[in-house]
Amino acid sequence: MSLGTTDKADLVAVRPASVGRMFLDRVEATPSREAYRYPSGSGWSSLTWDETKDRVWVFAAGLLDLGIEHEHRVAIAATTRIEWILADLAINVIGAATTTVYPTTTPEDVSYILSDSDTRVVFAENAEQVAKVLDHRAELPSLTHVVVFDDDGVERHDRDDDGPGVLSLAELDERGRALLADRPDAVDDALAAVGPETLATLIYTSGTTGRPKGVRLVNDNWVYEGVAVDAHKILSVDDVQYLWLPLSHSFGKTLEAIQLRIGFATAVDGDLDNIVENLGVVKPTFMAGAPRIFEKVRSRVITGVQNEGGPKAKIFEWAFGVGAKVSKLRQQGQEPTGLLKFQYGLADKLVFSKIKARLGGNIRFFVSGAAALSRDVAEWFHAAGMLILEGYGLTETSAACFVNVPWDCRFGTVGPPLPATEVKIADDGEILVRGPVVMRGYHKLPDVTAEVLDADGWFHTGDIGELADGYLRVTDRKKDLIKTSGGKYVAPQKIEIIFKAVSPHASQIVVHGDTRNYCVALITLDPEAIADWADHNELGGRSYEELTGAPEVRALIQGQIDELNARLERWETIKKFEILPADLSIEGGDITPSLKVKRKAVEKRYMDVIDSMYD
Repeated sequence: MSLGTTDKADLVAVRPASVGRMFLDRVEATPSREAYRYPSGSGWSSLTWDETKDRVWVFAAGLLDLGIEHEHRVAIAATTRIEWILADLAINVIGAATTTVYPTTTPEDVSYILSDSDTRVVFAENAEQVAKVLDHRAELPSLTHVVVFDDDGVERHDRDDDGPGVLSLAELDERGRALLADRPDAVDDALAAVGPETLATLIYTSGTTGRPKGVRLVNDNWVYEGVAVDAHKILSVDDVQYLWLPLSHSFGKTLEAIQLRIGFATAVDGDLDNIVENLGVVKPTFMAGAPRIFEKVRSRVITGVQNEGGPKAKIFEWAFGVGAKVSKLRQQGQEPTGLLKFQYGLADKLVFSKIKARLGGNIRFFVSGAAALSRDVAEWFHAAGMLILEGYGLTETSAACFVNVPWDCRFGTVGPPLPATEVKIADDGEILVRGPVVMRGYHKLPDVTAEVLDADGWFHTGDIGELADGYLRVTDRKKDLIKTSGGKYVAPQKIEIIFKAVSPHASQIVVHGDTRNYCVALITLDPEAIADWADHNELGGRSYEELTGAPEVRALIQGQIDELNARLERWETIKKFEILPADLSIEGGDITPSLKVKRKAVEKRYMDVIDSMYD
């Protein structure tokens, strides 16, 4: 049995032919409204939609001057910033395709991605990213030019027999303006030739194992995302987005497409260290993020209050007790009355309003994606008067294919499917998706494509889930399910999510137990949270590694493991655990840039530690 939305299908049936056309429609509809806000010096600068179009058209003409044609690949290797968006729009406007490259990608993988995609031009953020490209230029015969955003320390030169030309963004701008002076309609003519099935993006999945695969996403994938979310009517032109997510990830690209359709303003800054500070300045109405961001905010607040103790901690605990009651009522479609309403107003004044002010004060809701969100975390925010809408999707489904709605958000689910997207659950519990969100296949990998995309158009997600009243609940990755030597099945993701909600001091947990007779866990600590705890527990001044080996810290985590185990079936409980001497990191190859743990890589790296827990 499959489920699909039909009530809004007519709203997405007729949609713009391309990303470039959707962008132009937005410019024509609201030319003078603010489109983007970005850091500039010690403050922020803005672009209207009209100003954005002017810059995009010049960049697009510059790419035409470099010889870029229909469906040629142009890579972007940079953090989230305004130039990423302008370059991406310019690429799509002329019918080329963006190859996304995470700035943390190793030089070897950068070379593989650029070679496999036959990339012609690379937008590189700085000297570090340029070096990754040029050090492997002999392996990149298709590459003709590298355009640098921040060209300090970069030697610029023309293309020659030794490799691609290197030019600054200003030099690309000059080329574009010269071309437009000679051929004013060059970009418009290129845009007119772009259709729904024109390749728009190649996103190489970072993956948790193996070589990355290039996911082929066409213009209609992104146009559909924008139109379908618009049909949901959860956002309007008056909203303000704070965007920090990697634009190299499909989640970030989806947010870009949604903005083009709806027209709200977006403040762009990919520096994770600035998120909380920027929220206070930008005062957005919504922000999307990975669950780890919301876990960290909750942990910071909880540990800060716990460490301070005294009356403040007692008021905090009382307030969240009241908030939990109100959250439960609101989940049932009711509002507090009488004494509870008065208590909640007081709790908001004393506690919740301060937390909300720290996050800008104007948030209508957050959106969580890229990994599973703990229901405990969602309900904690809801108790404080802040809603997190969880969604679901994969790179292969253009990111979002399910999302909760503010007026009927159901915690523990990822919401109903977007309009015109179908879902069904296979006999083995796997989630299958069909519709405009689905990719056109893996680049140059027809056999691998056939393994996940069947003849009827159903994409096999690899996730296990269930449907209840049209809402999807995702339980785990199919390949991650553990079968103990006793024959019991364990979903490690479920355990990991609960533990990170229980422990404000943990950063990551990896549960292991496949073919073993019980489950164990590798745990890492949040460096800031544990350092703060140490300062208040006579362990201040010790290094992170010293703290991971301290008996007091082990006792702290053991108490949290005990609390976790009390919420699990007997065969799921964690019998032993070890605290690793360093946190997992993108640079170390332990987690993906979208903050998902590379389970197999971590288990392989620490197999001796795992084995020691079974001695």
